[in-house]
Amino acid sequence: MPSSVDLCNSALNMIGASNITSFTEDSKAARLCNQRYDFIRDKVFRSHNWNCLLTRVVLTPDATAPTFEFANQFTLPTDPFCLRPMNLDASSIVYNVEGRKILTDESTINLIYVARVLDVNTYDVALMETISMAIAADFAYPLTNSVSLGQAMQQKYEKMVSEARFLDAIEGATANNSTTTDRMTLEANEFINARI
Repeated sequence: MPSSVDLCNSALNMIGASNITSFTEDSKAARLCNQRYDFIRDKVFRSHNWNCLLTRVVLTPDATAPTFEFANQFTLPTDPFCLRPMNLDASSIVYNVEGRKILTDESTINLIYVARVLDVNTYDVALMETISMAIAADFAYPLTNSVSLGQAMQQKYEKMVSEARFLDAIEGATANNSTTTDRMTLEANEFINARI
């Protein structure tokens, strides 16, 4: 069963550094993992609409309305924590995301969002590899003092994100014909973005 330590060790192996047994051991690599892992993981989560992280929820408005412009505000989910709203289930909804709130005139929102999922075992293999590559890019210079290795790892990370965008974009077709065109447009855009 993979763990966050396994993802870090994969990254450490990529840059020729020694493995760790935990984030709390007394080594420079472990201290970096302990300090940076959560930030790097969340950055990777926000970099793409990972299918394995998408979560659906129906939001009801907060008791307090916004001061002006919109009729309602909705607090973004925390269980699991919403890292990025993806879709409000209607292209005609006018809204703003401000801090941890969605402001709109709607009375309810069907929200699809990228969630902060902490169980590594639920991650797609491409997501695990991408997190490891992002860690390798982040750790390359502090652990090896090699600028060129850091740049090489960063390029590999960016390539992995592009490949993941392509793979996720071709997964899943909807049976609902009313949204097929929207889904195909999303897939086409993801494919184009993956090739850039």
